[in-house]
Amino acid sequence: MFFNRMESGRASISDPVYMEVITGLHGTTMPTVLAAACQAMVGAITTYETGDMVTAGLSVAGVVVAIVRLFEIFAFRRRLAYPPQLGRAEAVLWERRYVAGTVATALVLGVFAARSIVLGDALCSVMAIGIGFGFGAGVVARLALRPVAALLDLVAIAAPAAIVTFMQPDLRHVGLGLLILMYVVASFEMVRLSFNASINQITLKRQFEQLSRLDPMTGVSNRSVLATDLPQMLAAGMIAVHTLDLDRFKEANDRFGHPVGDALLKQVAGRLKALAAQDDLVVRMGGDEFVLVQRAAADAEAMAQRIVQSISAPYDIDGQMIELGVSVGVAVAPDDGRTAEALLSRSDKALYRAKQERGGYVLARDLRMADASASGQILAEELAA
Repeated sequence: MFFNRMESGRASISDPVYMEVITGLHGTTMPTVLAAACQAMVGAITTYETGDMVTAGLSVAGVVVAIVRLFEIFAFRRRLAYPPQLGRAEAVLWERRYVAGTVATALVLGVFAARSIVLGDALCSVMAIGIGFGFGAGVVARLALRPVAALLDLVAIAAPAAIVTFMQPDLRHVGLGLLILMYVVASFEMVRLSFNASINQITLKRQFEQLSRLDPMTGVSNRSVLATDLPQMLAAGMIAVHTLDLDRFKEANDRFGHPVGDALLKQVAGRLKALAAQDDLVVRMGGDEFVLVQRAAADAEAMAQRIVQSISAPYDIDGQMIELGVSVGVAVAPDDGRTAEALLSRSDKALYRAKQERGGYVLARDLRMADASASGQILAEELAA
């Protein structure tokens, strides 16, 4: 019944949200350290008072599990620091390791509490059960976004102690067992409520982040995206940057009005998105200027030709046929630049030359060759003189 009312499956969470959840699980080591320290302290006191070596062994087991979990957390953090970017399939493996560690900790604490009840020392039992309850509260806070793992932890903590108490049929032990079971039920209800609230909050956060990356008029990315995505695309391999500027757009905007101008920009953006591959990037820089970042850079010149052909085709705006032109400057990494700033600068220079030539496209490499040829000619003339 709980699982029917709760979106607990991984498939119900988008990849960015899921990555944020897994990163959050590994965000702190304090609960692990504190649980091990508390168990070691209570275990030492109980062993001293009762001489029970099982308690001593459980205390050592708790510390060992904590050390293994700390290594796992630090390994995850190191993995995040190096490319390639963590994918969902790999993140699932890291989640399973984390959950295995928390369940192991919970089971050791549960058996530890059960053993303290069997020993019959009231104060030691209170301390051991208190550690279990404290860990359970931490589970509610930390694992609310992974409710199945939270339920496994809560059951692992409570089951050993509950079984031991119900095996002793006096009223006090039965009452303690019932309290433990009610604690588990109440805790899991808190997990369910926190899960739904947290997922909604993270999803809204992602949606707002996505909206902040979009140009509200055209629906393509805005210029702020270039600062973050272009360096990442460049690091992944060879790319081409096509910088576009519409020709005769101002005349059309002045003649037909701003609503028609806005409609033209939307259609231009739509044509660019139709030309772009799924992993390409289309950006409106502002006004009538766009940038298309192409991953298949080997096809850069053919893409420039397609852009000129597509954008120059007539536009039908409320029955009015309007024709625009386009100037395109193309820079290809790494030949034309190895940084985002260099590529944008070279594509802007090529765009400026294309506008001088009244439309069409210009490749940055052709500008470099022309500049080199001109420099060589000047040098030859100086030597001849």
